[in-house]
Amino acid sequence: MPKISSKGRSMPESPIRKLVPYSDVAKKKGRKVYHLNIGQPDIETPEAAMNVLKNTDIKVVEYSHSAGILSYRKKLVEYYKRCNIDINENEIIVTNGGSEGIIFAFMVCMDPGDEIIIPEPFYANYNGFANEAGVVVKPIVSTIDNGFALPPIDEFEKLITPKTKAIMICNPNNPTGYLYSKAELESLKEIVKKHDLYLMSDEVYREFCYDGNEHFSAMNLEGIEENVILLDSVSKRYSACGVRIGCFISKNKEIMATAMKFAQARLSPPTFGQILSEAAIDTPQSYFDKVILEYVSRRNVVVEAINKMPGCFCPKPKGAFYAVARLPIDNADKFCQWLLEDFQYNNETVMLAPATGFYSTKGKGSDEVRISYVLKVEDLKASMKCLEEAIKVYPGRTN
Repeated sequence: MPKISSKGRSMPESPIRKLVPYSDVAKKKGRKVYHLNIGQPDIETPEAAMNVLKNTDIKVVEYSHSAGILSYRKKLVEYYKRCNIDINENEIIVTNGGSEGIIFAFMVCMDPGDEIIIPEPFYANYNGFANEAGVVVKPIVSTIDNGFALPPIDEFEKLITPKTKAIMICNPNNPTGYLYSKAELESLKEIVKKHDLYLMSDEVYREFCYDGNEHFSAMNLEGIEENVILLDSVSKRYSACGVRIGCFISKNKEIMATAMKFAQARLSPPTFGQILSEAAIDTPQSYFDKVILEYVSRRNVVVEAINKMPGCFCPKPKGAFYAVARLPIDNADKFCQWLLEDFQYNNETVMLAPATGFYSTKGKGSDEVRISYVLKVEDLKASMKCLEEAIKVYPGRTN
């Protein structure tokens, strides 16, 4: 029988989705499962965007331009201006979700065997995208004890080799919810400039910043304009994960021309997704104000509940809608599976993502879980009660 490729064999499983079969079995037993494992918001997609899609009268669904529909790219220019990011429509390529943008960035900027430094824990699929591109991820550990702040710059220096080509950040961060400050980004700028590296900035959660904190974009770092690639998506911003529309942005003409070749090879991004996304740009600020208030309430329920549980710790996220918590458990993967297979409280249980899948360094995150606080407050309260009771009886409890 023919062999599967080495790349296929080394492709990592999703830590977020790999436990789905266990949740399916739990549901078949009649248990209610609180899904805190995946960043799928229950917030409604903006009504105006949905209405445009419903009322679109297209006779032939044609290919769009490989860079994306021009009217949408022009509308994106307006959106980014409101975010204090000055670009034009030729500095944007619309992608099949933010994922394709990241793959483009890896393929455009790095050869197989080249290295990219990423603070961990990081979005698990970065590992998968790096595997696809043959790129080597060099993780730099951030720690739960200081809320997952950016590691000191001298720690980055220690990792730089002749093969280092880029640094990547997610801001606000998935999975930690940490929001990098302007000062932290300025310190990154110095090392990018010194070693002439690319800085790839995943800013999918830009709108979700809390407690008066403001987002500062890597696009606004002066002096490294040619080094920065901005990666973005409508998935979380407008609660429209299934439309699969993102974008790849750079002021570097050579980067854009090269990325365009990859864009042409995959033909075009989805037509209906672009139509919805273009309309979504007119979503009023009142929508986001309401959503942010809701997420702050949800965050507070989760963080306060966990920090009251003996032996548990959860830093307060400043952005996104994720938190990483440290629990008194022997093995996060085992614990998350046990919750679905063997535990129930009032015929309910909770599905979490083991944090091990968000680290590249073996052994890291074994007592941590990622929680997506994307459920309504009452459901989150119930899920936290489930978690509290589970920790009390878990056979692998460590204290």
